[in-house]
Amino acid sequence: MTVTLGRIGIWRHFAQLTPEQAAELDELGFGALWIGGSPAGDLEQAESLLDATKNIAVATGIVNIWKDDAATVAASYHRIAAKHPGRFLLGIGAGHREHTQEFVKPYTALVAYLDELDGHGVPVEDRALAALGPKVVELAGDRTAGAHPYLTIPEHTRQAREILGEGPLLAPEHKVVLETDPERARAIGRPVVQFYLSLTNYTSNLKRLDFTEEDFANGGSDRLIDALVLHGDAETIARGARAHLDAGADHVNLQVLTADNADPLPTYRALAEVLL
Repeated sequence: MTVTLGRIGIWRHFAQLTPEQAAELDELGFGALWIGGSPAGDLEQAESLLDATKNIAVATGIVNIWKDDAATVAASYHRIAAKHPGRFLLGIGAGHREHTQEFVKPYTALVAYLDELDGHGVPVEDRALAALGPKVVELAGDRTAGAHPYLTIPEHTRQAREILGEGPLLAPEHKVVLETDPERARAIGRPVVQFYLSLTNYTSNLKRLDFTEEDFANGGSDRLIDALVLHGDAETIARGARAHLDAGADHVNLQVLTADNADPLPTYRALAEVLL
């Protein structure tokens, strides 16, 4: 990789992310900022975040291959790489079957898209692939800098590292709530997790991790929510993040959830004190 992500980064949905937040995350010392959801393939938001910061890397988590063609994304990548060399990682993925009518044979489509990025000169080391299942994790290691799993637990990280072997990037996302009351924390985390429980790629992956249909019912069992949403004080959350690193991750990106979409900056500051 030409991009240095550090050990700990922040994941935030593109619609909630501002250059001002990026600047503070940069000052706090986080290694990378992941633009979550499906940011536009023109990558103008990534460029604005890089313009507003000095050191932090910016990654997309992820550009959806069904929304933006490879030629457009490649041109955007080259524009940013020329302006901010060594600070941008292009994360791509196939999105969700349920949300995209064109979603057919995602593995084949990913291979074709990567072939097009090759043809447009996007370096393997400057791109990553959203990956959950073993086949796509392997593809990520073969055709990109590595894998960016979403909605996972340290056991998935351990399994993914076994597939990738030494070398390829492994950068899982994990949701966190800075709240010591378990019931309040679950009330914040459950609605976010519930959205993904209607999506086959996520439930299939969670079943491979020994969760069951019972865990997916009624917005998610406490067992499931506690596994997918780290909660507690900052030290407790830090231990959960480090569990991914101990399982083989190179970098963990934390998605901070707050009650009523409150400002996440206090949580970022608290986590920076114990993780950076």
